[in-house]
Amino acid sequence: MATTGLGGPVALIGVGLVGGSLGLALRERGAASEVRGVDPAPGALEAALERGAITTPCDDLAAAVPGAEVVVVCAPVGEIPGLVRDVLAHADDRTVVTDVGSAKSEVLAALSPTERERFCGGHPVAGGERSGVAGARADLFEGATWFLTPTGETRPDLLERVHGMVAATGAMPVAVDAEVHDHLMALVSHLPHVMASVLMRQAVSTAPQGREALRSAGPSFRDLTRVAGANPVLWADILLSNRDAVLAETRRHRADLAEVEAALESGDREWLEGFFGSAAEGRQRLLAQEDAVGGDVVRLTVAVPNRPGVLSEIATALGHAHINIEDLHLSPARADEPSGTLSLDIAGDMAVARAVDLIREKGFRVS
Repeated sequence: MATTGLGGPVALIGVGLVGGSLGLALRERGAASEVRGVDPAPGALEAALERGAITTPCDDLAAAVPGAEVVVVCAPVGEIPGLVRDVLAHADDRTVVTDVGSAKSEVLAALSPTERERFCGGHPVAGGERSGVAGARADLFEGATWFLTPTGETRPDLLERVHGMVAATGAMPVAVDAEVHDHLMALVSHLPHVMASVLMRQAVSTAPQGREALRSAGPSFRDLTRVAGANPVLWADILLSNRDAVLAETRRHRADLAEVEAALESGDREWLEGFFGSAAEGRQRLLAQEDAVGGDVVRLTVAVPNRPGVLSEIATALGHAHINIEDLHLSPARADEPSGTLSLDIAGDMAVARAVDLIREKGFRVS
C-alpha cells in the first residue's frame, strides 16, 4: 500500500455517502488518527458516529478545522466555493483543503492566489445506489479514479499530502488541469444526464394515435435513460457550476445530430454505416481499456528546483497522458543545494517509459 503522508486529524465537511465512505476508508486503513465531522443535516452526525465514519462530531467549522492535516469539503457542488473559503479562513498554514465536487473551475475562480496555495481540488469518480451515510462503504473508492486539480500556486507539500490521502482509500489519484477536468466531466457525465432527461421528457409527451411511447420502451431505452431525473436539485447545481463546459458539449452534440439529420435527408447510407461503425470502435476501446492497467511498479527519481508549481506541473503532465502515480514523495532542496528530489512510483513498462520522456521534455533530470 502507498504511504499516506497522514497521521493527524482529518475533517469532513459533510458526512453523506462520499464523506461517510471517506471516513470509513481512512479509519479502516489507519490513515488518520482522528476523523472529525461537520454536517448541518438533522441526525447526520449521530448516524456517522454510529456507522464509525467519524470519531469526533463537531458543531461548526471553528471546532473541526483547526489542527486538521486535511479538510475535505463534501457538500453539494453549489455550496463548495463558499465553504472552501470559510474553511481556509479557519485553517492554519499547515492544513490543506480539498473537495469532492464534480466541477472545479468555479471553485478556483472564487479563491485568491494566496488561498489557492492551500487548496487542491478533488473529485472521486465513484458513487452508490444509496445516498447518505447509511449507504457509505469503506471500499467505495477502491480502484476508482480520483481526480486532483492542483494549480501553479498549490504548495508541493500539501499536494503530496492530498495525494497520499487519496491513495490510502484505494483510489487512483490522477492530476489534471481544472478546465480539462470540467470539460471531461461535461462530456462523460453531465451531458449524458441531460440527454437521458431529454429522451425521457420526449417519450413522456409522445403518444402516436393514443399509444404511449413509455409503454413501448425496450431495454435500450431503459439503459439510455437510467439516470434521467436523478436528484433534480443536485443536477441543476452541477450543470450551473459547470455551465461553460456543458454549454460547449451540448452545442457539439447538437452539431453531431445535425449531421445525422443531413444524412437521413439525403439518404446517405454510407455515412450512416460509418457513423455507427465509429461508435462501435469507440465502445470497444472503452471496454478494453481496463485490460491495459497494471504491471510492475518502478520508482523514478526526478531532480526538481525548489520553486512553486513544479510538482503540480509534473503530476498534471502525467495525468493528462493517462499515467497513474501510485505514490510520490518530495524532498525539497536545502539552502545549499541546487535542486530537491521527487520520487514517483509508476506501474507498467510502457507507462514508465512514457513518464520518463514527458518529464525530460519538461526539462527535468530523471533516473
